[in-house]
Amino acid sequence: MTAQKTIYWIATGLLSALFLYSAFLFLTDTLVIQGHYQDYQYPSYLVVPMAIAKIFAILVILFRKPKWVMEWAYAGLFFDLVLASFAHYRLGDPNLTLTLLGILFLLISYFFGKIVRP
Repeated sequence: MTAQKTIYWIATGLLSALFLYSAFLFLTDTLVIQGHYQDYQYPSYLVVPMAIAKIFAILVILFRKPKWVMEWAYAGLFFDLVLASFAHYRLGDPNLTLTLLGILFLLISYFFGKIVRP
């Protein structure tokens, strides 16, 4: 396995773990997450749809079919992470580091995926 493939799979694995864990929390602790959404002044009814969207996005990224949906999945996760970063920063939340790492994993996965899995 080449170094680029290794980097791609590590970043994609960490990105997948991050979002699947997030989706798991959204689905199992929905009321707690809704409370956090209210703290961030986001609509709390988005919690369950966001969890489902995260799961589908990761599945599309792992299977990479169809290609145009994969591009949208990366874009959706990117926007989710950027908005989460701003929300955590605004409240002084220590989870900001995790969202910034998520952006790093996403960018590495996206750009190395174009080389390794065209």
